[in-house]
Amino acid sequence: MNTNATWLQRNSLTGYFFLAYAISWSIGIPLALIAQEKVNWEIPFAVHYLYSYGPMLAALIMTALTKGKSGMVDIFKRLTTWRMRPVWWLLALSPLPAYFLIVIVLRLIQGTWVDLSLLGQVNFLPNLGIGALFLWIFTYGIGEEVGWRGYALPRLQEKMSALNATLLLGVLWALWHLPIFFYVFDTAIAVGWFFGLMCGAILFTWMYNSTDGSLLAVALWHGSFNFITASGAGEGLGAAIMSTLVMIWAIVLIFIYKPANLSTREKQVAG
Repeated sequence: MNTNATWLQRNSLTGYFFLAYAISWSIGIPLALIAQEKVNWEIPFAVHYLYSYGPMLAALIMTALTKGKSGMVDIFKRLTTWRMRPVWWLLALSPLPAYFLIVIVLRLIQGTWVDLSLLGQVNFLPNLGIGALFLWIFTYGIGEEVGWRGYALPRLQEKMSALNATLLLGVLWALWHLPIFFYVFDTAIAVGWFFGLMCGAILFTWMYNSTDGSLLAVALWHGSFNFITASGAGEGLGAAIMSTLVMIWAIVLIFIYKPANLSTREKQVAG
């Protein structure tokens, strides 16, 4: 192995995070500057959805450089392997039935139905209806999870417990979103959003380790959850209840499965 390849192997995580931030922020920072009226560039805000591909592209680049073809094949397999126990399919898509159950309960309590057409509303695009679900899965679902869980988490879990790896990754994942707070998010939600994101990271680690590293499972869950919370319905009580349930779920997982693996199975590490 030559000197450059050896250096990349030793610094693969640093290189990964640098690329993930650089690619995404090259999109997010210009959008933030436009929104803050610092520049008058004519860039459509719909390119916000390309922001999500920074982690995936960084993972693919670093994998190609350090693992070659075998590493790329492994990522593809973990993203396309659909043979999971039915319970994991149910869990991967659980935000959808959970939200509709909450909607029914709210109907019984409040006497009115939640406007489900709001689920098709996304930032910077026309109402997409059910198409919004596929938008979220193929952008912030796959785009993020190939990187955060597919590349970074297994390498962090080589060095520390699953919980510590998750918390460190969660902080870096949260910071990756920073430019978005200047053109999409309200800074008033920052503290609650951060806690929710950390709880989501715990849930993802549990799911990823428990499915022997299924990127499909975590991408489906991520996209399904965003379909609800990042849509026009995300400002309603139903989405708030969903987020609260995720927080409770994450805390329960720590006590049940313990920090070492956050799963009954061994934690996933880089091969």
